Amino acid sequence: MKVFTYIMLAFVVVMIAFNISMLDFKNLFEGESLIALIGIVALLCGACILLIYRTSRMIHDKTK
Repeated sequence: MKVFTYIMLAFVVVMIAFNISMLDFKNLFEGESLIALIGIVALLCGACILLIYRTSRMIHDKTK
């Protein structure tokens, strides 16, 4: 499961980089830039969930 979380975190980083490349900084809240911003926020939430899961598994393994 540790490998899966690392693979997913790498995927999240790649997708965030892709979404940053889609941003138009002159019209940040219009059109495709808004969709890219929503994607970045969603990916950051997913990364936080993965990191929380990884930390909880580490705590679970140490207390076992």
